[in-house]
Amino acid sequence: MSDYLLVVTTTETKEKAQEIAGTLVEKRLAGCVQVVGPITSTYWWQDQVESAEEWLCFIKSSQRVYPELEAAISEVHPYETPEIIATPIVAGSQAYLDWLGAEIK
Repeated sequence: MSDYLLVVTTTETKEKAQEIAGTLVEKRLAGCVQVVGPITSTYWWQDQVESAEEWLCFIKSSQRVYPELEAAISEVHPYETPEIIATPIVAGSQAYLDWLGAEIK
């Protein structure tokens, strides 16, 4: 099984998403973070259906550093309950995965 993860989080502004991206890459907790948006999210919050414009971060990382990555996101994230979801990367270009592994501490 691969050690690599695709982690996603959303936040309220492009600037905050870029701050999260920069923090994770600078700390070498992610090899790459792509910021996509704006997107529209619809969700339950405090017993109501809400809809909000958000920015999505696609974070390429590793299971080895996931606990530290989650803590780093939580530290800079403005939401009370941020979305932080990790999915295993089960296959990918070997050259890309080798590069990714070399960039993560």
